[in-house]
Amino acid sequence: MSVLVYAESEKGQLKKIALELASFGRAIADQLNTDLIAITVNCDNNELLGNYGVNEILTSSHPEEFNAQQYAAIVKDAAQKKDAKVIAVSSSADSRYLAPLAAVELNAGYVTNVVEAPLSTTPFHVKRSVFTNKAFGISELNTDVKMVGLSKNAFGMHENPTTPTVTEFSPTVNNSSMEIASVDKANDQVTIADAEIVVSGGRGLKGPENWHLIEDLASTLGAATACSKPVSDMGWRPHSEHVGQTGKPVASNLYIAVGVSGAIQHLAGINASKVKVVINSDPEAPFFKAADYGIVGDAFEVVPKMIEKLKSFQAENT
Repeated sequence: MSVLVYAESEKGQLKKIALELASFGRAIADQLNTDLIAITVNCDNNELLGNYGVNEILTSSHPEEFNAQQYAAIVKDAAQKKDAKVIAVSSSADSRYLAPLAAVELNAGYVTNVVEAPLSTTPFHVKRSVFTNKAFGISELNTDVKMVGLSKNAFGMHENPTTPTVTEFSPTVNNSSMEIASVDKANDQVTIADAEIVVSGGRGLKGPENWHLIEDLASTLGAATACSKPVSDMGWRPHSEHVGQTGKPVASNLYIAVGVSGAIQHLAGINASKVKVVINSDPEAPFFKAADYGIVGDAFEVVPKMIEKLKSFQAENT
């Protein structure tokens, strides 16, 4: 018996969520007193997983592009090869596509939005966020094989150095009925998926020519940039930056909203963020009710002063 994690990579490099997932898998493996196995596809820096408690790494080099059906087959074969009774995946878009397919093949129960290590293993109880992150629920998995999806930035990365063995893995991957027509990737320095800090802008910025305020603040904080749905719909920013219920979900440690009113669809997509800061000239903006900290003021005055203070603080503390 073992615990298996699917460690995602992009352009040959492990994603941050893969390292967080390894830490999560290590915690489960310790609870079950067993080994932690990782499966990677087209990854060039597998050795990093050894810093987070992985005992063995299975590496595959096919297929070249993500295909949910084929990647699900790889996870299934790896789980069966290593007799994995618990399989952990992230909450990325790719993992959410492949996990249900793999779960069906393995007759596994599957729960998403898990926020911490299992509360117990016999019975297998996990805590997960529910109702668009407005509450927590306890779910029980009573299937022989169990699959859990970890929420982003929920567990954190915890170093636990090991010396993993690395094994070439050649799973049975059949031709897929799914065809990839095109791939559109964001070119941000920091992606929304991996960001611990996100700076988001709304219609309060009045036009795309003022977006430098968001970019300057994000650059100062080492953050990713995001936007509300109206901003994306008007073409001010690409759809890849749209966060909310109909865009990308955000689970950052810090979310700063500038000129965003806070429609219910937007709040549903960012509720998992730990600390929410709102800057808006309208004191009645709905976002203030959900914010941890709020600043009522003109973004064109507040943001430059915030950047100035942050840079001064950074200079004094480096």
